[in-house]
Amino acid sequence: QVQLVESGGGLVQAGGSLRLSCAASGRTFSTYAIGWFRQAPGKEREFVAAISWSGGNTYYADSVKGRFTISRDNAKNTVYLQMNSLKPEDTAVYYCAASIKYPSGVATGTSGYGYWGQGTQVTVSS
Repeated sequence: QVQLVESGGGLVQAGGSLRLSCAASGRTFSTYAIGWFRQAPGKEREFVAAISWSGGNTYYADSVKGRFTISRDNAKNTVYLQMNSLKPEDTAVYYCAASIKYPSGVATGTSGYGYWGQGTQVTVSS
């Protein structure tokens, strides 16, 4: 079992930055990958970024590549999503998820993740 809690969302102007955190508990943190997904109103949940169990491999959606950075601190059981140069189209609820099945972090679909947090709202104003 894995429990995930996101934090760090909020309202920011376009061009600004936010850092999201995903705090995990339960199963040994360094045995699974973590992914970030987002869901805007009326849209399907989409992949944003993922990081392997060791932090050695990272993956990004094309829409955020070069602007967002995912990292993890296994000593703190926490994964971070640093979001820079935010755009209004980044507005969504952001979720972190744990993948025990794909610890290398390659899963970009929601079906690859078995545990989800409750989400945190990110709103980017123009």
